[in-house]
Amino acid sequence: MLNILIFGPPGCGKGTQSEFLVNQYNLKHLSTGDIFRENIKNKTDLGIEAKKYIDQGQLVPDFITIDMLGKKMQSKNDFSGFLFDGFPRTKKQAESLDDFLLKMNQEISMMICIDVPERELVSRLLKRGESSNRADDQNKEIILNRIKVYKDQTEVLKDYYQKQNKFFNVDGISTIADVKEKIFSLIDIYQRES
Repeated sequence: MLNILIFGPPGCGKGTQSEFLVNQYNLKHLSTGDIFRENIKNKTDLGIEAKKYIDQGQLVPDFITIDMLGKKMQSKNDFSGFLFDGFPRTKKQAESLDDFLLKMNQEISMMICIDVPERELVSRLLKRGESSNRADDQNKEIILNRIKVYKDQTEVLKDYYQKQNKFFNVDGISTIADVKEKIFSLIDIYQRES
């Protein structure tokens, strides 16, 4: 199976590129945010438990997130693999995901990081805020804080996956189509060599 992590700071284009990857490689898109919302809406046991943490402004514990992902992965699927979006965010979460996948005789194939300079990220997010009315994309200070949190807490995953020879960096400063082609090329090479 082809299991890909799409990675990068807020505003780098993960959502846009995820759509292309899902369609091109027949991947099941696993967005933790979407999975949380679905479980909460459907009042599953895991959703009720997750909501308790969310309502208190706390992060949902890793074991709940992994359980939700696991149920989603084990549901009827005719996909060629999974595209993980929004998880893992920490080294501990990456280790938990590796352990879970190992039990399924799977592993992360590659982490694709879309790299965009901070100034460009801020510009993109402010433009998105104008068109989408997302409050978190309209305030430069909030945007800078989100980027800082990413750098402080999540960027460490680059090292984790580099040590496994699974980290691939893509320059996100060009057209959407160019970034897509760079990513497709990396995946095609990976598949030929696997």
